[in-house]
Amino acid sequence: MRVGMGYDVHKLVEGRKLILGGVEIPHTKGLLGHSDADVLVHAIMDALLGAAALGDIGTHFPDTDEAYAGISSMTLLERTGELLARENYAIENIDATIIAQQPKLRPFITQMEENIARVLSIEKGQINIKATTEEGLGFTGNGQGMAAQAVCALISLYDGSFVAGDPETGGCGCCHGCR
Repeated sequence: MRVGMGYDVHKLVEGRKLILGGVEIPHTKGLLGHSDADVLVHAIMDALLGAAALGDIGTHFPDTDEAYAGISSMTLLERTGELLARENYAIENIDATIIAQQPKLRPFITQMEENIARVLSIEKGQINIKATTEEGLGFTGNGQGMAAQAVCALISLYDGSFVAGDPETGGCGCCHGCR
């Protein structure tokens, strides 16, 4: 099992939509960024990429590349999931926290979880999203921005120590070490 941690932060500004977990949240401000600035999805992507030792979101989707200008972070998350699959990793679980003073996010969390689970082809029970305030403290507490942090666990679908049907190890080739 491999564990990854991700963190992201974006400034709140007028004239932008607030997108979190692929959900448009009614609010007077949105997050500033090269893409749609979905701080939750960015933190999750960094956790997933880190667990697989594949760098970070900037390595794969740099903000200097115009191809990603205004792109949906859910599209980037889908590409991250495809990269993990190509590297023979499966997502065990994701736990994430959004840090924001306003707006209240509880009514939107179920839809965020469903969106992320669907894009990553995992069960909704494999993702947990929470939201918290910082009691008016710091840049998130005074409404200047939002942050998110995420942790995840990945399992390898390929263990190089044996192959399916290997007569020496008796291994079946699965990720659970059957020998």
